[in-house]
Amino acid sequence: MKIGFFDSGLGGLMIMKSCIDVMPEYDYIYLGDTLHVPYGGRSKEAIYAFSIAAVEELFKRDCQIVVMACNTASAIILRKLQQEWLKENYPDRRVLGVVVPTLEAASEKGHKKIGLIATAGTVESDVYRAELNKIDPDMVITSQPCPLLVPLIEYGRREWVGPILGDYLQPLITANVESLILGCTHYPLLKGEILAQLYGTGTELISQDEIIPYKLKDYLERHSDMAEKLSKKSSQQFLVTDLTPTYSATAERIFGTPLHLEKVTV
Repeated sequence: MKIGFFDSGLGGLMIMKSCIDVMPEYDYIYLGDTLHVPYGGRSKEAIYAFSIAAVEELFKRDCQIVVMACNTASAIILRKLQQEWLKENYPDRRVLGVVVPTLEAASEKGHKKIGLIATAGTVESDVYRAELNKIDPDMVITSQPCPLLVPLIEYGRREWVGPILGDYLQPLITANVESLILGCTHYPLLKGEILAQLYGTGTELISQDEIIPYKLKDYLERHSDMAEKLSKKSSQQFLVTDLTPTYSATAERIFGTPLHLEKVTV
């Protein structure tokens, strides 16, 4: 069986690529819901429906584990999906999120003033703040919604990012955050631009493409019953719900090589 990755668009490709770099032996499938990207402004009901459809498609394609590489979905509907739909329909499968592993990594740095940039949906859910309080009540998080970044990335408008990013980051710079969580899997694509804006502040980036592979590896080591079910043929498959030349170019930029993107209906 395989490891699946699901995101609202193509940002989660960075997470899957990093996992492949760390654990190349496994078989991977990626599903990007490019038809409905971005999720940040969607209703909870819509995000839940889209997420169930995507996860079920990956399960039908023989995935034992699905990483919900979408912060908006992880923040808003993951727990409901795990406790209700998954428990009833696929009790022997697993759906893993990205929020808690990211906050665990943040706490390990020892910083107390944390910044978060994410979609409006993720910020409004307040899940990052709630989960951080469980891990370390002394840590303070300052959150900034960034609704324009995902569309700019998905549609290849990088030249517009700089000034917009500057406006988004200024409140966090003013707050003197010590670490900045990139709370969307699209945002690692903007590391260069973000670091340029933060130059001289001493703020460290917490990027999920650098965290999730090792958290997943640790999960598999602790759950040998899951790991034993995974096939090891080093295969990779890439699915999208809408396909355009821009999406193909973005996927190629992330992976560093042209990818065959298969359009599917879920």
